[in-house]
Amino acid sequence: MVMVIGVSILGLATAASAFATELWHFYLLVGVLMSLGGAFCAWPILAPAVTNWFLEKRGLALGISGIGGGLSFVYGVFVEFVISRLGWRPAYAVLAGVLVIILVPIYLFLFVYRPENMGQRAYGADNVSTDGKAKLKTVAAEPEKRRDWTLSEAIRTYQLWFLVLSYALYWGLANYMVLGHQVRFVEDVGYSSLFAASIFAMFGVFMSIGMLSGAISDWIGREKTITLAAILAIVALLALSSVSDTSQPWLLYIYAVCLGGSAGLYTPTAVASTADLFHGRHFGAIAGMMLAGMGVGGAIGPWLGGYIYDVTGSYTIAFILAMVCYGISCIAVWIAAPRNAAKLRAGM
Repeated sequence: MVMVIGVSILGLATAASAFATELWHFYLLVGVLMSLGGAFCAWPILAPAVTNWFLEKRGLALGISGIGGGLSFVYGVFVEFVISRLGWRPAYAVLAGVLVIILVPIYLFLFVYRPENMGQRAYGADNVSTDGKAKLKTVAAEPEKRRDWTLSEAIRTYQLWFLVLSYALYWGLANYMVLGHQVRFVEDVGYSSLFAASIFAMFGVFMSIGMLSGAISDWIGREKTITLAAILAIVALLALSSVSDTSQPWLLYIYAVCLGGSAGLYTPTAVASTADLFHGRHFGAIAGMMLAGMGVGGAIGPWLGGYIYDVTGSYTIAFILAMVCYGISCIAVWIAAPRNAAKLRAGM
């Protein structure tokens, strides 16, 4: 029901944006209500739901579930098309209708937060139903007795705060700083708005591909996967920083491929890292804490990028800052050390 409430708030705020006439209307509708609705019906609840269903292969499961996040950037091309045909006000009404018509039935009839609600066990935990009959045969199960972290316990550990820092720097400050200005940057260089939107869409496609690669973290470890994601992000920003005119579009393709792949690798791995350390009945609140870090960073990143451009007349310093944030984000995950999850759960 929380998910349905979230979709309702998101849909109403989107539809109401069609009637906005003042700047403060957008601050209220987009900045407050859409954010609130999205928090109620998207990743803050979806990610804990996936970790509830999968005690093993979390990287793969979270990666598959996150494909839609990458494809949402491709959805931007559809939005651009609707605006060009109907105008921006009717476009808000169309988007609101799509939200409600598709998501409400899914959340009402298909979404199940915990496997126990269907008489099942999570993948990797013996999968025995409440009536004692075997439901699924899975690989070796995670030990039944594991610490059931509460939010108050988790926030007293340095591991959670370093994961919050990592998410805040990678997504909040760095990615949102770049994504918030990439279309304007590409247009300022001399490309058309449609081409700029296509680069945005390409980023989303490769983010989805990166999400599918989330299983890599189940194989080589969370920290090494985060390191790979940081390297790809820095390569992407080096390519973007090298763009000065329309003579080398291949640099933008490198940027979209590398940053999209990086975001796809990082997102499920970061959530899986948090679940490895703190999963339990209260993981929704703990995951929300981590995503709150992203929200704080996201409130600063786009504004900071714009401020730097206004002062210097260039995005160079902003891009350098983003690369530093990617590096520190990676270091923070190594310090949090999800590889040592068993020791933390045991209270060692």
